[in-house]
Amino acid sequence: MAIEPKDPGEDQEQYENIMPVDAPFEDGFNMKTMWATLFVGLVMLPGAIYLGLVTGQNMAGASEWVTIILFLEIAKRSFVRLKTQEVLVIYWVAGGLLGVGVRLGSAALVYGGPFGGLIWDQYLIQSPAARGLADFIPDWVVPRISEHPEIYAERTFLHAAWLKPIGILVALTLLSNTARLSLGYVMFRITSDIERLPFPLAPVQARGATALAETSAKQEGWRWRVFSTGACIGLVWGLLYVVVPTLSSIFLTDTVQILPIPWIDFTEQIKTILPAALFGIATDLGHLIVGFVLPFWVVIGSFAGAVLGNLVINPFLYRWEILDRWSAGMTAIPTSISNQFDFWLSFGIGTSFVIAFTGFYQVFRVLMEQRRQKQQTGHHTSGIDLEDLPEGRSDMKMIYPILFWGAATLGFIVMCQMLVPEFHWGWVVFFGLIYTPISSYIGARMIGLTGSPYGASIPYLREAGILLSGYKGVAVWFAPLPLHDHGLAVPTYKQMELTKTKFVSYVKLTAVTMVVIFIFSFIFWEFIWRLGPIPSSSYYYVQTFWPYDATMTTMWLKSTMPDLEGHGTVGVELLRDIIKPHIIGAGFAVGGLMYLILAALKAPTLFFFGFVGSLATWPHFVILQFAGALLGRYYFSRRFGESKWRAYAPILLAGYYCGMGLIGMTSVSVVLISKAVSQVVF
Repeated sequence: MAIEPKDPGEDQEQYENIMPVDAPFEDGFNMKTMWATLFVGLVMLPGAIYLGLVTGQNMAGASEWVTIILFLEIAKRSFVRLKTQEVLVIYWVAGGLLGVGVRLGSAALVYGGPFGGLIWDQYLIQSPAARGLADFIPDWVVPRISEHPEIYAERTFLHAAWLKPIGILVALTLLSNTARLSLGYVMFRITSDIERLPFPLAPVQARGATALAETSAKQEGWRWRVFSTGACIGLVWGLLYVVVPTLSSIFLTDTVQILPIPWIDFTEQIKTILPAALFGIATDLGHLIVGFVLPFWVVIGSFAGAVLGNLVINPFLYRWEILDRWSAGMTAIPTSISNQFDFWLSFGIGTSFVIAFTGFYQVFRVLMEQRRQKQQTGHHTSGIDLEDLPEGRSDMKMIYPILFWGAATLGFIVMCQMLVPEFHWGWVVFFGLIYTPISSYIGARMIGLTGSPYGASIPYLREAGILLSGYKGVAVWFAPLPLHDHGLAVPTYKQMELTKTKFVSYVKLTAVTMVVIFIFSFIFWEFIWRLGPIPSSSYYYVQTFWPYDATMTTMWLKSTMPDLEGHGTVGVELLRDIIKPHIIGAGFAVGGLMYLILAALKAPTLFFFGFVGSLATWPHFVILQFAGALLGRYYFSRRFGESKWRAYAPILLAGYYCGMGLIGMTSVSVVLISKAVSQVVF
């Protein structure tokens, strides 16, 4: 299981390519992956729901590997081989079923499928923060307490009053998936086929799937050895990080944590030396291994930006009385919020524009270069022609996905006008047809360059549009306004290309998982809700954070309610207070100047994107990534060879997630059994 050191005479080509160059594209969705879909919905989803309610953590990223490992073992004993394409599709099936969701109109993250959002809604309408607002929340969001008190007494979705919210949820899911698949494909063609961006994290799942496919064919090679090493690291670290706190809550009166989750925070301790500064160290070893995978100059730029922004600039801004919301004694979360409101939110909007403009410029430059080369030589010598694509990838002409996206966006616009006719349609058109493509491109480009989509969108644009529109009421805060970042779909297309998986597999798995998640989300949320109120003392995370989330959500609801005394102009005043045009201009100027200086010095462009995107990022996570980048570049690359280490690192990270997932799922299963037994009435 040990990783072999560098052999100078060894052929390195096997480490460069994930799949053989001449391998054909194959469809990865079939009956094997259908069974995997049902397995995830039936077995994994209840664990994901429980973990989200108790710890606030998402199982996506770990459960995918657990699912694959289990199916590989079943396949071996059935003398069936899983191909790389099938392994990758199973990975994305599990990720699609267990991923995180953000409920419309709320500040809360909700796990466990679409019915988890309705659980949040039933809490919001009953929460103390929503006192006085319950009768103004439309019945297409959640049934009114005054009209249907029996729903909340019995805690059930089996009532006719839920038909309207569930119907809207179905339509919204269909439209959003159509828009994501189509515009995500367009963004993939731009960032991968035209710009040829590196997508540093795409090989993680791709190489992991290849390693596991080797074991299915009983041809364990170097990929399986590296994957196993990462899995062992994940198992050992997960034992300390996940199992001890999870199981101690069953057998002991207090939860025991060997390492604080998710970080060790020193923000409060450095308040006298560095006021308003954020500082801490994450405790998840995975961030160290992520540093092995990310481009070196992205990590260096991120580290420089996070340290400079948090430990140097913040104290100066405080002394200059710009960060006036901060007060001594604040920990990391309130310090971050106050600093964002005072400075970094506006500054980040300015730098986001720089990232967008540089992206548009580079796309324009590449297209013009391809056009010039075609005029001179009659064919492209750089990049890929828009219609000259790899054979068998199941591509389509760009006009068709654009039409599908346009139809889905039109559906959003019509739905918003039907649900909230008082809200001006011009804002919905702007969100759907202008801002969403721009935001999706910025997000796709950030993923293609740095592996991270964070910082790609303009914060609080939705809130600004609602407040500036002059709308009065609360319904629009729950309306399906089409503000999306469909660039998040691009990594899936890239991984399918790397593993020679036909793109049509993505369409099939999306359609099937959409049906499966609705069925099983309804079944398990109905069961869990009937067991007891949500939130309650049984669910530590939501009991702690949902009241805060409800307060933040209702703050915006009240800002457009003229009938509530004293809240008519709160939102506009808050917007004027936190969105500062002069700081936005400063962010744009600083970001643009830095880009020009680095370009003149011919410095790595990735350093710029890492630096600018991390000025307001917590150093807690970046420190471990920085340490991983240094270890990878100056130790492991020299020990194993650069080409070999570049192939090892993504598989090692995939194995780590698999090990963490295996040990985490085991502990969660014990907890679920314990909770189920404790509910039995004798």
